[in-house]
Amino acid sequence: MFKNYLKIAWRNLWKSKSFSLINILGLALGMACSLLIVLWVKDEIRMDRFHENDARLYRVYENQHYSGTINTTVATPGVLAENIVRDIPEIEMASQLLWEETPVLKVGDVFDNESGRYVQGDFLKMFSYDLAEGDAASALKRPDGIVISQKLAGKYFKGQSAMGKTIRVDGKTDVIVTGVLKDINPSSSLNFEFLMSFDQWLKDNAWAKEWGNNGPRCAVMLAKNADVDKVNAKIKNYIKTKNKNSNIDIFLVNYGESYLYSKWESGKQTGGRIEYVKMFSIVAVFILVIACINFMNLATARSVKRAKEVGLRKVVGAYRHSLIAQFMGESVLITLISLLVAIVIVVVMLPSFNQLTDKKLSFDLFDPVMLAVVFGLTAFTGIMAGSYPALFMSSLNPVTILKGSLKFKPSASYFRQGLVVFQFGLSILLIMAMIVVYRQIDFIQHKNLGFDRGNLLYIDDLEKGMAKNFPAFKQALENEPGIKSVTASQASPLEVGSSTMGVTWPGKDTIQQLLFAVNPSGYDFVKTMDIQLLDGRDFSPEYGTDTSNYLINEAAAKKIGYKDPVGKELTMWGKKGKIIGLMKDYHIGSLHVAIEPLIVGLQPKTDNWGVALIRTESGQTKQAIDRIEHVFKQFNPGTPFKYYFADQELDKLYKSENVVSKLSNYFAFLAIFISCLGLFGLAAFTAEQRTKEIGVRKVLGASISNLVAMLSKDFVKLVAISALISFPIAWYFLRNWLDKYAYRIEWWYFVVTAIAALSIALITVSFQAIKAALLNPVKTLKSE
Repeated sequence: MFKNYLKIAWRNLWKSKSFSLINILGLALGMACSLLIVLWVKDEIRMDRFHENDARLYRVYENQHYSGTINTTVATPGVLAENIVRDIPEIEMASQLLWEETPVLKVGDVFDNESGRYVQGDFLKMFSYDLAEGDAASALKRPDGIVISQKLAGKYFKGQSAMGKTIRVDGKTDVIVTGVLKDINPSSSLNFEFLMSFDQWLKDNAWAKEWGNNGPRCAVMLAKNADVDKVNAKIKNYIKTKNKNSNIDIFLVNYGESYLYSKWESGKQTGGRIEYVKMFSIVAVFILVIACINFMNLATARSVKRAKEVGLRKVVGAYRHSLIAQFMGESVLITLISLLVAIVIVVVMLPSFNQLTDKKLSFDLFDPVMLAVVFGLTAFTGIMAGSYPALFMSSLNPVTILKGSLKFKPSASYFRQGLVVFQFGLSILLIMAMIVVYRQIDFIQHKNLGFDRGNLLYIDDLEKGMAKNFPAFKQALENEPGIKSVTASQASPLEVGSSTMGVTWPGKDTIQQLLFAVNPSGYDFVKTMDIQLLDGRDFSPEYGTDTSNYLINEAAAKKIGYKDPVGKELTMWGKKGKIIGLMKDYHIGSLHVAIEPLIVGLQPKTDNWGVALIRTESGQTKQAIDRIEHVFKQFNPGTPFKYYFADQELDKLYKSENVVSKLSNYFAFLAIFISCLGLFGLAAFTAEQRTKEIGVRKVLGASISNLVAMLSKDFVKLVAISALISFPIAWYFLRNWLDKYAYRIEWWYFVVTAIAALSIALITVSFQAIKAALLNPVKTLKSE
């Protein structure tokens, strides 16, 4: 019997090629989207979970308490790890971990900027980054040791072992290769080409030894039987025992968990990348459900043509359960064919998907997790898509069918219409998400930041040779054609990360603890950044006292309480001076947060810190870059010339959002495409049911436009209902998402979505309506 059912199913598929193609394509696209999302979600969930000691690895977080606010950060004192592992028995190992550094590594005539991290001795014992050569327990114990990747070993020591060889760092320090890293696990959130001793870095950065200064990150590994809650209670006031003036509590968060849960507000965890994981998991289900509803509607639309088959089967003795089994079998067959097509789509699209998401995903059908997902996806799709058609078709009355008077109950019509409302409701949610996310990202990228980011570039890490000679470098550049102005700054335009509470002024409440962002800079800072000065002037070498003076922004003036700040006293880090300029507020970080109060002090000698900011003349950037490179090589002959545009830095800040925006666009488009197939199917079903009515109306003089309007209005109503239901749901969730940005788009984008959905529905339905209206009434009424 099964063989017979299979033959019938195959003949029906082959007989109705267009119907089968639409069904298979709809399901295949839905399943392919779901599989791609599953691959992405699985990778996100597995991030940083590959470490052997995963359950015992934790990041140290700080809650910094200020007057009325709590700032949560992973920045810690640079001496925390070595002290906490000694003082807290439950902590077995600890390591400071620095942000990404890009020093110049040189061996013989080969040199280049390489990205890596400074870590402490136990880092490779705590984390599962395997070595191809060397001993993980001792590779980072010596201060002058360096562990490099196989890529760097091949680059600098071609054809020979790198172990024990010397590498010169930034033209001033020699280090010895003590280990060679294997390829880093793709599930690592940390990527590096080398590891060097944190103690080496600490020698050149004495500020990090102070308990009152924060910067480096700290990771710890707990003892096997340690209770993290008890450890958290024990270490909460640890920094206060080292610094009596501290306002900081510390606590531990599982290292793997911190990747997905990275957002904190007022000392509480509020989200992070987990939001995108949840969102795309829901999108995967939505798209699959939309595809299944599409199948249901198309199968129901075909029911009239198969009604006599069902009637005859029932007359000759077929039971309802056997008919259900037959139609469910056909559904599963279509699902299996769709799965094969979906797998082909996934394999073909995966390289592009990896490029879009900046991941290294692979589709392995023999992976137990993926095998379970594919099996579950097939079963879910086959049963869900085939359930209603199977139950509906098997319930038909054979007497009614064979008399040629097949009519459907209102309940059946309501159910199908409900499916359309539900299907298009999900699609409208996706369209709204697509438009809102896209417009918000576009808004961020084009928002006026308060300074001119066009024609502004910077050279990072001035410690690589030109720092002490910066005044001469600045002068040489400004003498070149195409270069408007040059300055130095501790941080690049949108990455001002330093802050301080060490600011006082006459009348300040000594109990208040207020935080200010700080960015020491050089002469011509305001001019080069093209920031609007509301009052006062820029730093100038003509004023010898400017080394003690300050520029502040509007937010800082408001926090201090100065209405006319220029000329007023201000003391920072014990250096008393005056405010010489009031800058209009400009963004110094992500638009997720409001503009911070900022103080800019003058530091004309950029010794071992900062970036060079260079403003080029409009239309002369290419020529200017050539001149900058020429001058750069005069001052740094042994350093690669690398520069960055301010616009590129802005893109980096919103890398995750950009990926989400693009994915939303693609998935929303596919959801709408699949939904339109479903709407197309229901329109075909309705037109087929009303063929004779249309013929009679045409005979009585109805025009094609009247018939099209008649057939379309019911569907437009359904989509309008979908929009009315979806609108408040989308409004709630998307407003919550937008609220995470201090600066965001306006509400009217939601209205655009509803109009777009109605337009798409009208176009889809109109095709079938026009086709039905053009039928010759002679053919449709001849049996009468």
